[in-house]
Amino acid sequence: MARADKATAVADIAEQFKESTATLITEYRGLTVANLAELRRSLGGAATYSVAKNTLVKRAASQAGVEGLDELFVGPTAIAFVTGEAVDAAKAIKTFAKEHKALVIKGGYMDGRALTVAEVERIADLESREVLLAKLAGAMKGNLAKAAGLFNAPASQVARLAAALQEKKAAEAPAAPAGPAAAAEPAPEPASEAPAEAPEASAEAE
Repeated sequence: MARADKATAVADIAEQFKESTATLITEYRGLTVANLAELRRSLGGAATYSVAKNTLVKRAASQAGVEGLDELFVGPTAIAFVTGEAVDAAKAIKTFAKEHKALVIKGGYMDGRALTVAEVERIADLESREVLLAKLAGAMKGNLAKAAGLFNAPASQVARLAAALQEKKAAEAPAAPAGPAAAAEPAPEPASEAPAEAPEASAEAE
């Protein structure tokens, strides 16, 4: 690839990093062209899935101010640049990886920091936005205006807020009243002393 072409490619990838709400890094070794097309279809409008050279991706990430991912850019790398819901994209990739063992989730980037594989999988396991919003609305009964403002928020943000509210609610819950103290057992009555036995009469001397 000519130097000018490389510079253009790096600039394009850097722009994708900047415009994405999240990025999910994968290794696609062993996947066929048909597999990659199937994965892209499963992502729908939640993300674009691009195969890229590691050297170009590293430079693009640096240009975009994305840090902490260099160690992930080894082997055949493909990146899901998420422009929709991170939860939806993570679910699609996790499901595809279960069905196609050749796809390996390596990590990701969201909210200004790198994500581990475990964190990407936790995002994939989050409930849908609708369920999370319903739970959040119940937890924010007295502040419907604030709850309404979250309808356009990403599911990951809604999930974090819902979890924080649940923790706060649990912390503010009154402690369970202690059970009635067990009645004190009556002190045992002192044992009556046995009457002293009369001394045996000594045998009379003959």
